[in-house]
Amino acid sequence: MNEKSSAREVFVVDDDPAVRETLSIVLSTAGYEVICFADGESLLAVARSRSPACILLDVHIPGRSGLDILAELHAEDYPAPIFMISGKGDIAMAVNAIKNGALDFIEKPFRGKEIVGRVEEAIEAFQRRLGGGTEVKAPSYVFPGKEPLTLREREVLELFASGNTNKEAGRQLGISPRTIEYHRANIMKKLGARNATDLVRIVMTAPKA
Repeated sequence: MNEKSSAREVFVVDDDPAVRETLSIVLSTAGYEVICFADGESLLAVARSRSPACILLDVHIPGRSGLDILAELHAEDYPAPIFMISGKGDIAMAVNAIKNGALDFIEKPFRGKEIVGRVEEAIEAFQRRLGGGTEVKAPSYVFPGKEPLTLREREVLELFASGNTNKEAGRQLGISPRTIEYHRANIMKKLGARNATDLVRIVMTAPKA
């Protein structure tokens, strides 16, 4: 990625001028440099050569959808957290986005303070992961015959197995407790765990790669 990237730069992608303006004002007031895009192609033209501190990406944008752009950026491996912005009717789509590497989703209508708080938590958690020391370890558990876990699911599983609550795990990963619960449910489904106790048993007896 381009060395000119800024640690205080946030990319906002939304085709609604009012939403772009609102997010720009709220985040700029909090000290971020906000760059807005009305469609995904415009974002890709910039995001391929420089990485911001965070990306806020709307589900419904002209041309390719937010999910398509997420895949194009290889979201789970992208060097910045990506939030999917969704309306109340887009929750299933937002959950699908998380499966495909989005860190979390922000539901419309949103409050300015909430947006700033979640962006700050996500950026701080991401920097901890990169900086080492307090980063979350994600062992490569081996579950023969089971669907592989994503990197984020392995991080959530490690925190859960270590006794963290949804809130504590969310704080460490910069994710909302609701999304942590989603990850946990998906992990249980993949591993065939009947309940939380069963999940811990499966983890404790699983070999690590």
